[in-house]
Amino acid sequence: MRYFETKFLEEANEFIAKLDSKTIKKILYNIDLAEQTNDPRLLKKLHNDIWEFRTRFAGLHIRLLAFWDKTDNKETLVIATHGFIKKVDKVPAHEIDRAVRLREKYFTHAKKS
Repeated sequence: MRYFETKFLEEANEFIAKLDSKTIKKILYNIDLAEQTNDPRLLKKLHNDIWEFRTRFAGLHIRLLAFWDKTDNKETLVIATHGFIKKVDKVPAHEIDRAVRLREKYFTHAKKS
């Protein structure tokens, strides 16, 4: 059973495309697992409506920030906004701000469609 489906915005796709194939496989494996298990170690709430997909691989802490889109009552989507390699304990505020801006842009565009 899947709890949600994940879609990637352009910035998330661009981030993932720059990584090596083993790292990409690990990220996609963790996202697939999160969709099936709803495990807070894989998908954790950060701030208000912003969540993070968490992947540790090859000594890196890889984060994809995301938000929920429940506007379609048939399915629940998680939209990955962008990704980065985490270098400090806390997620930098500018990364959260960027995810918030991408979320607002997404919903503004969705209403026009």
